[in-house]
Amino acid sequence: MYALNPALLIATDEEGGDVTRLEAGSGSSYPGNFALGEVDDTELTERVARSIGFDLSTVGINLDYAPDADVNSNPDNPVIGVRSFGGDGELAARHTAAYVRGLQSAGVAACAKHFPGHGDTAGDSHLGLPRIDLSTEQFQEHLKPFRAAIAAGVKSIMTAHILFPAYDALLPATMSPAILTGVLREELGFQGLIVTDGIEMGAISGTHGVAAGAVKAVAAGADTICVGGGLQDEAAFLYLRDALVWAVREGRLPAERLHRAAERNREVALWSAAVRNSQVGVHGEVGIGLAAARRALRIHGELRPLQGVPHVVEFSPGANIAVGEETPWGVGEPLAELVPGTTRSRIGAPSTRIEGSGLLRAAVATDEGEVETGPVLGAAVGRPLVIVVRDVHRHAWMRRAALGLVQARPDAVVVEIGTAHGLAETFRSHGVTVLATHGGARVCGVAAAEALAGLSLVRQ
Repeated sequence: MYALNPALLIATDEEGGDVTRLEAGSGSSYPGNFALGEVDDTELTERVARSIGFDLSTVGINLDYAPDADVNSNPDNPVIGVRSFGGDGELAARHTAAYVRGLQSAGVAACAKHFPGHGDTAGDSHLGLPRIDLSTEQFQEHLKPFRAAIAAGVKSIMTAHILFPAYDALLPATMSPAILTGVLREELGFQGLIVTDGIEMGAISGTHGVAAGAVKAVAAGADTICVGGGLQDEAAFLYLRDALVWAVREGRLPAERLHRAAERNREVALWSAAVRNSQVGVHGEVGIGLAAARRALRIHGELRPLQGVPHVVEFSPGANIAVGEETPWGVGEPLAELVPGTTRSRIGAPSTRIEGSGLLRAAVATDEGEVETGPVLGAAVGRPLVIVVRDVHRHAWMRRAALGLVQARPDAVVVEIGTAHGLAETFRSHGVTVLATHGGARVCGVAAAEALAGLSLVRQ
């Protein structure tokens, strides 16, 4: 496509890890940011990002909505979690910069997100409008990765649909001149492409509406409106286009603002074309993702290779909207490839409720009800039992069920594929061996399966 029009930007959000579009049907060949932050080798992060960049360039994509530069300071964050490099601003900053360098060395523009920071939220902006009540001084920790991205030459930055009263008490960052122009352009000195998060997300569609949100975002300084979710037909795009045209005609949006936005889009596309033309025949590193996932794996306790054919139970809290339910995850499938005969069961939350407004509504797991674990114990009689959990600290129903299983089977092995927050308090005090993958990507599951089968040696 861009061979016909080199000024065209074609974008996706290929973060690696849980959020993958190129490998949505199989799971990612790369661990996500949290795993890379756990390893804390910026050269490795740069190599992984460079390989992702070449994967994208090969299929015609020249703008990647990555990396996630959020400092995940709230362990209960329902939407960032393992998408972040971690909860420390300095760590997130150095890996954000490395990711930007790696991705852009392949000729794919990076997009640091979600400015000025989504890491301290307890809500999901896909479903509603979160609010972060930190002072401007407290928020400096969250700005560190964005400062580092800008210093590394990041081509674009994505906005957050979040209310930050310390900067703007009325408008979320996406629509706030004080944040996009005042903080990002003037204070931080970023002159590249500003992209909104999905304009159809509940934080915008359920409060201001998508048309008003798009107009106010461009007026505030955004250069590109990201559209997805339920707004994927041509009529929706024409609707937003017309909203911008009428805003210019009615004097609510300067025409010069649209012209400058278009120039920034073209500048990024032409930069990408020039770099890609110099990289013909160059490819990413085969196997770098699995190598990184193996390095991110941590074993807590004594792990002995499984004796016999195991049964694997995987607790599923449900994927957040940024990830999607279609992307496979888990340990049972890769373990079955190494240990034929391995069986697997998957258990979801005992109850859910519907949350969200506007175009995006989602089923959210609640902590009500109990999980029946008897069938799991029955299936594992006389066999090794592997228990897979994800962010068990955030889900009381999962914690109760998993603890019930380890009390009945203290020889079981637990694999945590989330952030592993509170791991010691939950399982290690029971003397249970725990593997922490620091992400749910396919390669993270493979790394855990290898360790369970005794095929790898990993750092404690």
